[in-house]
This record gives sequence, C-alpha cells and structure tokens, in this order.
Amino acid sequence: QVQLVESGGGLVQAGGSLRLSCAASGRTFSSGVMGWFRQAPGKEREFVAAIRWSGGNAFYTDSLKGRFTISRDNAKNTVYLQMNSLKPEDTAVYYCAGRLGLEGPFDYWGQGTQVTVSS
Repeated sequence: QVQLVESGGGLVQAGGSLRLSCAASGRTFSSGVMGWFRQAPGKEREFVAAIRWSGGNAFYTDSLKGRFTISRDNAKNTVYLQMNSLKPEDTAVYYCAGRLGLEGPFDYWGQGTQVTVSS
C-alpha cells in the first residue's frame, strides 16, 4: 500500500556532493516521520537523518551534522538528503524509511540507492 522509491545515488569523488530523493506513494506521512539510513558492506545498517513531516524538525547523527541536510517537499510527498563534502567512509547503500507515527520503528522501506565516494 505504501511504496518508497529512492533515486540520486552514484559515484562521486571525495569532497563532492549528491542529493538523494525519496518519493512516497500510496499514503501520506503527514503525521509521521521520514528518514534515511545507510549500510556499508560488512556493517550494520545505521541511522543517518530523519525529518518530522509536520513542522520539519530534523535530526542527524552528530558525525554528519554540517555535511548532510534533510528536507521535504510537501507537494511531491518527497524527502531529500543533500550530502556535501563527501568522504570515502560515506560509501554505502542508502535507504529511505518512513513511519506513520512520531514514535516506534520505521516500518516502510525503499529498496536503496548506492552511493560510492572515491579517494
């Protein structure tokens, strides 16, 4: 019923930028949260950023503050992740996620988009 589709991944050199997009269809997350996670080979999936749809409150891991920015487009029901000053350690599959409420697990997931940062 709910589908999340990521796009915008690719190959970029260290210091470059990318903007990821996640389009939601089927239902609105207007009362909930959408966010981004990432997973590198051999590592567990980790939280990157999230945004509360109502009010736009944003949350980030401390290590990514200042480099990554999450935003949303109400008309397109889309969330973005602007990634600047990329580092090789940012290389991972990035997943879009959503939850209909303000709390609890993210129970809607996209298929992921690959981000590769070269040295």
